[in-house]
Amino acid sequence: MPRGSERLSARRVETIKRPGRYADGKGLYLKVAPTGSKSWQFRFTIAGRTRYAGLGPYPAISLAEAREKAAAQRILRLQGQDPIEARRAVAAGAQSFEACARAYYDAHKAKWRSDRYREHWWRELELHVLPHFGQVSVDAISLEHILKAFRPFWEQHPNTAQRNRGRVEAILGWATIHGYRSGDNPARWRGYLEHAFASRAKGKTHYPAMPYRDIPAFIAELQKHESVWTRALQFLILTCSRTKEVRFAEWSEIDIRQLIWTIPAERMKPGREHRVPITRQALYLCTLGSRWLFSAGGQPIATTALRDTMLRMGYGQYTPHGFRSSFRDWAAEQTEFPREVAELALSHWIGAPHELAYRRTDFFERRRRLAEEWAAYCFSS
Repeated sequence: MPRGSERLSARRVETIKRPGRYADGKGLYLKVAPTGSKSWQFRFTIAGRTRYAGLGPYPAISLAEAREKAAAQRILRLQGQDPIEARRAVAAGAQSFEACARAYYDAHKAKWRSDRYREHWWRELELHVLPHFGQVSVDAISLEHILKAFRPFWEQHPNTAQRNRGRVEAILGWATIHGYRSGDNPARWRGYLEHAFASRAKGKTHYPAMPYRDIPAFIAELQKHESVWTRALQFLILTCSRTKEVRFAEWSEIDIRQLIWTIPAERMKPGREHRVPITRQALYLCTLGSRWLFSAGGQPIATTALRDTMLRMGYGQYTPHGFRSSFRDWAAEQTEFPREVAELALSHWIGAPHELAYRRTDFFERRRRLAEEWAAYCFSS
């Protein structure tokens, strides 16, 4: 019988010794054998019978990876498939969508323009497509699979959805040419999916923002998932910055004694240099021993790293850029700071042209006090 119903932690998984099955939730279990070896299993019921599908050994498969694999198994069940039988079908010669996707990627990646693009191409597919039907036989992919995968985020993230739809169309086309599937391509756009998904009207994009009341709990959750990406995301929230400003932030821009971050004009959307008051909470998040405040492999973190982090943690309905709106709402509703101070914290210079011409202050010290109050609020959970 499973022992406990609480979600597992990486530390608990590492230290469990007693044989048995330990529930993480949503069908995922860690099995500890009498020999001490550990493996992951997905528990499901089919035709009234309980079965366990193996997901791989621990520590080769981490807790986070096991949760992703379990999510894929749940999707197979929602589609009426038996995860164990689906895997046997692939082993017997049927090609899964993921196998075809990997083959397509390997055949084309040498032609693509940069390592970053190649990494981004595969990473988006892993995040947005493979969890939905990666383990389904490529010959069984239907319009229903496409709609279930893309409808939830088509309206909020149409560009991302359209990019991935195009990738799925190309992979299915490749699979057809190589004899792994037959029939129409259910991911094609023109004359087909364009009738299922409304085109996005042109206009200003509003980034989905997390309600400011949820920020302290989110910060606490980020601290449980220690990584350069979760620290960079916390830094972005505390400094009310844009993703590009944080990704390429260098130690040479930081005055540690004065706790000031000076972002050069070429990296600012308004095209003017911007001074940011740095709180000690924000400074302690940065990476030591590197040119960059946040680096991965000696390079700035990837373009989509912060967005991908939110998706993996289950906060895909929001965006990193949206935290600027969260801050602005908090400042308006929970503080007495003037509007000009809150707007300048976001590098927004407001007012009529003649008014701006005579304004010589950026309210830096008042912005510092605002930043300190914001940091205290963010870490109040």
